[in-house]
Amino acid sequence: MDNQFQVDIDEFLPLRDVVFNTLRKAILTGQLKPGERLMEVHLANRLGVSRTPIREAMRKLELEGLVVMIPRRGAEVARITEKSLKDVLEVRRALDALSVELACDRISEEDTRRLWEACKEFEKAAKGKDASVIARADVALHDIIVEATGNQRLQQLVNNLSEQMYRYRFVYIKEESRHDTLIAEHKEIYESIVERNKERAARAARIHIDNQEKAVIKQIRLENEGRLNKRL
Repeated sequence: MDNQFQVDIDEFLPLRDVVFNTLRKAILTGQLKPGERLMEVHLANRLGVSRTPIREAMRKLELEGLVVMIPRRGAEVARITEKSLKDVLEVRRALDALSVELACDRISEEDTRRLWEACKEFEKAAKGKDASVIARADVALHDIIVEATGNQRLQQLVNNLSEQMYRYRFVYIKEESRHDTLIAEHKEIYESIVERNKERAARAARIHIDNQEKAVIKQIRLENEGRLNKRL
C-alpha cells in the first residue's frame, strides 16, 4: 500500500470514528484501491494508532459494503462489480426520477437560484480537473434537488445510498472526457425543472444515471481484463 493518506484528526470525534472516516474516504476516492489488502498492523503504523480502532473501523466498513473479509487472507477493499453497481443505480435511478418530478412541483425560487449556481460551480470545478472537487460539486448539486422535494423520507433513502454512489461517481468523474457530457446533463435537468416539465426532467435524470452506469461498467470490464491478462 503505497498510496498516501493521513488520519484526519477531529477533537470532537472518538478515535475509532476518526479512523473509520479516514479509511472510508481513502476507499471512496480510490486511494485504497479495489482488491487491495488491508493489513491491520500496516494501517495502524501508517495512521499512528493502535490496532483496536483499525479493527473497529473494518467492521463498520464491512457493514457498508466497502470492505470484504476473505478467509485465510483477511480484509480487502471490496471490488466494484457490475452486480453491485447495477443494484445501487437501479434504486438511485428511480429515486432521482422521483426527486426531479417532485422538484418540478415544489422547488422554490431560492432553491432554483441555488441549483443554477450549483450548475455553474460544477462547470467551474470540472475545468479544474480535481476529481475530489468535481465529485463534491456534483453531490452538492443533486442534494439541492432532493432537498427541494421537501420529502424527508426521500432524503433519507438517498442519503443511505450516498456512500456507494460517491464511489461509483468518483470512478466516472475521473474520466475527463465525460465532463462536458455531465455539464450538459446538469443543464438539461435544471432547465426541465425550471419549466416544471416532469416528463422531461425524469427522462433527463434517468439518462444521467444510465450514462454513468455504462461508463463504469466499461471501466470494470477493462480492469477485469487487465487482471486476467496478468495471470496469463
